[in-house]
Amino acid sequence: MKALILATAVLTAVIGSARAESGIASHLGTRTASGRALHDGELTVAHKTLPFGSRVRVTNHANGRSVVVTITDRGPYVRGRVIDVSAAGARALGFSGLTRVSVEKVGTGS
Repeated sequence: MKALILATAVLTAVIGSARAESGIASHLGTRTASGRALHDGELTVAHKTLPFGSRVRVTNHANGRSVVVTITDRGPYVRGRVIDVSAAGARALGFSGLTRVSVEKVGTGS
């Protein structure tokens, strides 16, 4: 019985983390892992595991701003960071440098 309760708690944590996660956001570079050039005005992000084309809502904890963006790249590869946003995404979220965010999957791309 204890093993079943523990397994249920672990599964709930894994499922919950698949829908939303929190951590640090930073800025993207100039070229994406999907092969696309990064255009400054696009609302795009890099995420370690979600499929290219997935849509996520990113919410800035500091000011409550949120924006829906598309995953076009892999990363970030710095411990504690959950997402890298384009310059347009950072402007929409009202930050430069680093900020704490929540990331929630809202749909898949075309």
